[in-house]
Amino acid sequence: MVKRKGGYGAQRNEKMRGGEGFVTIENLLTPAELYDKGRLFAKITVDAGSSIGYHVHEGEMEAFHIVSGSAEFSDNGETVILSVGDTALTSDGFGHSVKNAGDTPLEMIALILFK
Repeated sequence: MVKRKGGYGAQRNEKMRGGEGFVTIENLLTPAELYDKGRLFAKITVDAGSSIGYHVHEGEMEAFHIVSGSAEFSDNGETVILSVGDTALTSDGFGHSVKNAGDTPLEMIALILFK
């Protein structure tokens, strides 16, 4: 199976998880295509001035890989800056938030897998 660019369907979220501005999610695979071992494999675009609010993952983990832009990442309360090529992991029971740290769109690949 091949999925072509532009064929994923995108959803645009305002104030995602209590954050600011707009975040667009393009689901690259469905949960069924992940053999129901996860709920998300997606390209996430965080507009300039926007963020995903702090939240805790229960019974799952999430990984972000930065494709373009830079992120202010709250890693269970400790803030770090992520740049292109960096990957962040939030384990089961831990929390995080992501804020676009630049003036261009922040693009990430995100994966959420169940414990």
